[in-house]
Amino acid sequence: MLFTEKEKFVMSTSFNRRNFLTITGLGLGTAALAACSGPSTSGNDAANANLAATDWSKVTPATKITFMSSHPGKSQDVEAALIKDFQAANPGITVELVTGGANYEEVAQKFQTSQAGNNVPDVVVASDVWWFRHALASTVVPLDSLLKVVGDQTSDFNATLFGDYDYAGSHWAVPYARSTPLFYYNKDHFKAAGLPDRTPTTWDEFAAWAPKIQKANAAKSGYQHAYQYPALAGYAGWTLQNVLWGQGGGWSNKWDMTANSDASVKAMQWVQDTIVKDGWAGVSSNDAVSDLTAGAVSATVSSTGDLVGALTAAKAANMNIGVGFLPGGSVSASPVCPTGGAGLVIAAKTSPERQLAAAKFVSFVTNAQSTAKFSAATGYMPVRTGADMSSVLATTPQIQVALDQLKVTRSQDYGRVFLPGADLEMADAAAKIMNQKADVTSTLTALQGKLEDIYTKSVKPKLKS
Repeated sequence: MLFTEKEKFVMSTSFNRRNFLTITGLGLGTAALAACSGPSTSGNDAANANLAATDWSKVTPATKITFMSSHPGKSQDVEAALIKDFQAANPGITVELVTGGANYEEVAQKFQTSQAGNNVPDVVVASDVWWFRHALASTVVPLDSLLKVVGDQTSDFNATLFGDYDYAGSHWAVPYARSTPLFYYNKDHFKAAGLPDRTPTTWDEFAAWAPKIQKANAAKSGYQHAYQYPALAGYAGWTLQNVLWGQGGGWSNKWDMTANSDASVKAMQWVQDTIVKDGWAGVSSNDAVSDLTAGAVSATVSSTGDLVGALTAAKAANMNIGVGFLPGGSVSASPVCPTGGAGLVIAAKTSPERQLAAAKFVSFVTNAQSTAKFSAATGYMPVRTGADMSSVLATTPQIQVALDQLKVTRSQDYGRVFLPGADLEMADAAAKIMNQKADVTSTLTALQGKLEDIYTKSVKPKLKS
């Protein structure tokens, strides 16, 4: 997560779903397959067929729908405010906000469980590692025709973010709480170490800074490390791509798993060394940004969605927090920042009336005014190019850093976002390496085998060359 400009923003080898292999079960109709430049398979085309057969001029939007969210970036209050705005503009439709869990994974599991019954949520927050699985299972619908019916000018979506859901000629989600990781640092801690007030250009540069930072601030009450890796669950697979890419490695190269390549092993050995051998880094047990604003660490990497909350907490603690681009590596300085975050999907197992109301809500809650409001409250990126961010930037100028970094982002490794359960396997491997001092080569070789097994059993059978 995360904003034509698409070719400027994304490197030539990045993932473009319009040229990606068609997967069985995505509900792609004949017209969509004809428009897809990649090979195709036959599959369950019920979702597209039902949408294509619906005469929307004869459908009246439902009077009530549900919106299931994990409230990313502590956004429950602003989500409630956006629902209130929507209901004022659409007095015939009521939206019930449902807490689906504390994180994206819990929401996805609850949505999946709901498929066994007849009362699924209509609009659901879907993370970067879940929307494709929902599409693969035909539990969500392609959105282009629905958005057209409700008059959404989708050309106003940020091309990079909207394009993340562009698969075989259809968009399966719209961008909502989109982010990139940012480098957060304590300006006062850096100043105490005699360092410049900026983020490091490379991890090698930070490795040279870290001992100075730790030495200069070690006497402070509760101080632990110069750097804190984010909590591994949900973050390891995402943020460690930055270090892997910078060293020329990665979780995968398209469908070729590369978790135990020489470059990946070198990158993860470096990570382990910063904790075990060099001692200037630690791993957060819960929330690295909270560790930072508590003064326990001097720097961390975390989502743009944590920006507003981090700045608010730092101000309360009379602390000066800075943010900047992610550092590059010895092999690649850029692009080494992944997109991330979540989009909104519409359930397939529901009525046309509810789908139409859901489309109206999805369009409204991501329009230029709404996305600016959401961004101001959370720090997530505005998803529409027409969003007026002037008042937001006047109060939170740090958001501009996230907007600028978007121009040098890189689409995530297939191995993380398209293999069911792979993100959890990556977090498990990272925990062994970073917390349990496990041998890096053997741990990554085991991960490699698991990723290849997931691909071979769960994905490859649904691909047709």
